[in-house]
Amino acid sequence: MAANLQRLDEDHDVVVFLMGDAASAAQGGHKVPDGFYNVNKMLGNVVRRNGRILVCGTCMDARGLTEEELVPGAKRSTLDELTQETLAADKVLVF
Repeated sequence: MAANLQRLDEDHDVVVFLMGDAASAAQGGHKVPDGFYNVNKMLGNVVRRNGRILVCGTCMDARGLTEEELVPGAKRSTLDELTQETLAADKVLVF
């Protein structure tokens, strides 16, 4: 969805905030069998179009993830930053 939003409307900023088990999706180096979607590549597509990938730091800690393990362009974040991004956004989608 994020990459499609960027493709169809280049004027809007896209920020993806991963929390809970979704934080693991930002861990780099996933080995995905042919024919299956690769979340690492999807996140990379968002970053290449100047989107931002933020990952809940508490959720990372709970899963033993370090910032060095994240896909390039993803960043450890906080609920305070999520709150600021939400207040600044004209639209928020939650999945």
